[in-house]
Amino acid sequence: MLTIDLSGKIAVVTGASGQLGRVMARTLAQCGADVAVHYHKNREKAEEVAGQIQSLGVRAVPVQADVADEAGVRAMRDAIQQELGAPDIIVNNAVAQYQWVSALEQRPEDYEGQFRSCVLHNLLMAQAFVPAMIEKGWGRVVAISTECAMQNFPSQSAYVAGKRGMDGLLRVLAKEIGAHQITVNQVAPGWTISDRDREAGTESNEGYEKSVPLKRRGTDQEIANVVAFLASDLASYITGVYVPVCGGNVMPAI
Repeated sequence: MLTIDLSGKIAVVTGASGQLGRVMARTLAQCGADVAVHYHKNREKAEEVAGQIQSLGVRAVPVQADVADEAGVRAMRDAIQQELGAPDIIVNNAVAQYQWVSALEQRPEDYEGQFRSCVLHNLLMAQAFVPAMIEKGWGRVVAISTECAMQNFPSQSAYVAGKRGMDGLLRVLAKEIGAHQITVNQVAPGWTISDRDREAGTESNEGYEKSVPLKRRGTDQEIANVVAFLASDLASYITGVYVPVCGGNVMPAI
């Protein structure tokens, strides 16, 4: 029987105090990985997630950083190495929030913010953590994108611009570091059900679901399952891909 076994691996999940991030962090831990639980501002939630992970019998530590700040990311790397060791897996999930409006109304600083949280975030994480992966001859870079990057709907311009810039960076990175058996992949969720929806009873949305071939919204756990797969040896020959996890709502064509 095939299983996802990350025993002996060390993972970093950015934005791990958030709705999706905490599920991905716990899932990697359930597969046996030690996990650095990154947060920007919500230390209380990060400590809670780290405690949940520790209860699974693996190591976890909360770590703080602004992922768009070079000094902050390098300080986070040093703290993780001191507490857990050099990470084998990075999951770049953190993203900045802002108000979505039409391109004619969007503030220029919103585009700058998305560039920082999507492009610089992934660049700085790679520069901080990939060198140690190269020394080991093994590593996984998993970045969280979005179905919006293919949809290009009104009001999405700043978000799509950031994610498409991220896509270009990661595809080049995959080619640059592939010889070291380090894979670089993107997971692109659709409109995902999280604990916030479960608590509010808003899991279903007919308007969205009618466009989805599977006729339902996906769950945070379904996203986390794909992340765990890509982080494992089961996905050792997959790199440079953009994987929609959205029930077929977007389908990249050849």
